[in-house]
Amino acid sequence: MKFVVVTQDPVVAEAAVQGFHPSDECAVLSSWSEALELASDADLLFVDMLATLTEPHKISGYEEFAKVKMNHPTASKTPLVVISPPQDYELDFMAGWPNFVLGNVQRPVDYKIFRRASTWV
Repeated sequence: MKFVVVTQDPVVAEAAVQGFHPSDECAVLSSWSEALELASDADLLFVDMLATLTEPHKISGYEEFAKVKMNHPTASKTPLVVISPPQDYELDFMAGWPNFVLGNVQRPVDYKIFRRASTWV
């Protein structure tokens, strides 16, 4: 199986590397635009919402990511799992689209979350 993880958090990145089966392919990137190209043939795309923000606490960066993913010729079909910001992290508002997100992972993130999520496909 192939998994793509977008995060700028070293704790999340390490959890992803440890969480998947050794025979699985796991790419960890800090840029969602690069990740979309790799996600075209991935089984799951994990996106840390904080890594999509272009301005702290402003959801517009996540919205830009979402629109690009939905219109991507191949990555649009890759199931998305969002890693939520910490509960005390305030966003100006939240947007959602029907059937856009397969799952939502809450922090703190550890390897077990990725291990479980790999069974969703």
